Amino acid sequence: MSNQGRHFEVSNEMQSLAEAGFEQARKALESFLDGAQQTANSIEGRNEAVRDSVRDISSKAISFAQQNMTASLDYAEQLLRARDLAEVMRLNTEYVQGQMKALSEQASEIGQSMGRAALGTRKPQV
Repeated sequence: MSNQGRHFEVSNEMQSLAEAGFEQARKALESFLDGAQQTANSIEGRNEAVRDSVRDISSKAISFAQQNMTASLDYAEQLLRARDLAEVMRLNTEYVQGQMKALSEQASEIGQSMGRAALGTRKPQV
């Protein structure tokens, strides 16, 4: 018994179901690919925001280091010109208080920048 000569016939109803299933699969694949592209674009945008945040934090750290170095050099120069121990003590107190305030503000700014980086947002434009 050979299958030669026998034709496989598909009813119109089965043909319609197969075509509908194929069309659903095609739409699902297109939807998946669109979603994957949107996700890739979103990740790319986040990476850009993170890079911008890292640049911002690095720039601030360098600026703060320069400010602190300048303050230290100014303090050292003032110490060289001090006339007595009382002036040295006054300069020291002023320097320490100023640096504590500056370091607190700098730490706050860096912390805010890091928080924005963690959230993947950019610094608000002022």
